[in-house]
Amino acid sequence: MLIQSQCSVLSPIRLTNPQRSLPIISRRAPFNACRMNGAVVISTWLGRKKNRGVTLSATEEQSSSLNVQKKRKVVDHICLLKAKEDLSDEEEKDMLDFLYTTQYQMRGILSVSLGRILNENIDKYTHAVYMRFQRKEDIGKFYENPFYLRVLNEHVLPYCHGLTNVDYESEVEDDIIPIFRKGEEFNFGVEFVLLLSLVDNASGRVEEALVSLEGLIMGFPSIIVQSTQGLNFNPSSKEFTHGVVIRFRSLDAFEIFVGSSEYKEIWKSKFDQITRKTLSLHFSVDPVGSEIM
Repeated sequence: MLIQSQCSVLSPIRLTNPQRSLPIISRRAPFNACRMNGAVVISTWLGRKKNRGVTLSATEEQSSSLNVQKKRKVVDHICLLKAKEDLSDEEEKDMLDFLYTTQYQMRGILSVSLGRILNENIDKYTHAVYMRFQRKEDIGKFYENPFYLRVLNEHVLPYCHGLTNVDYESEVEDDIIPIFRKGEEFNFGVEFVLLLSLVDNASGRVEEALVSLEGLIMGFPSIIVQSTQGLNFNPSSKEFTHGVVIRFRSLDAFEIFVGSSEYKEIWKSKFDQITRKTLSLHFSVDPVGSEIM
């Protein structure tokens, strides 16, 4: 069962950037990533001649618009489930349908996607739920909401023998499509969830690694729709310190990225020595109707 949400009920959001301005890079090239005034700046060197090149800040055409691009804070929620081995198709549909419809029963949920995990993992997670909230207070109310608690007790826990929640605050472009993850480019694709446990005594190296990953992601705009990352603040899942969610346009796009030499090099040079544990999962997303349980 593969589900993607299209709408949510929440308090009004005023957009300061009504027109989308997504960076476009025609081809990948070696780059350096650094953070300036809270924004990631990518310097790319494309050798037109042996000793000549051009320096780009994300894109040659849109460097000025990127520098003034408005951002909005959001809170991303990840819930990983371990379903029982004999879970039937009907039970799976019941569980995922009720989790999906929580967005219609409470305020603050901006987007939902969920589905069956496609890759094997050492922790034996079988299903993933991704939700986006407007602010931290909303996710606090979510965990205490009577409808959500009833869904857990009656439609999730009877089918599962374990779950893990990770929550983190991030920033997205201050525009309706990236905030709500709504529109044609969000209807399909693959959700990639990366949970990390990074060492406590390497804050500078952790920041450098995360900025490098963010810079690499910005170099793949033709295959990546959106990405967020942040520090996990959920006290029930201290096992993981950080969360990353990347929406790819297709399974092929996901495989291109994780199989690229750039991704492997960043992992080897930036993350290997500061990572205690990593959990990477992905699931497909398909559009559905708006039927409410």
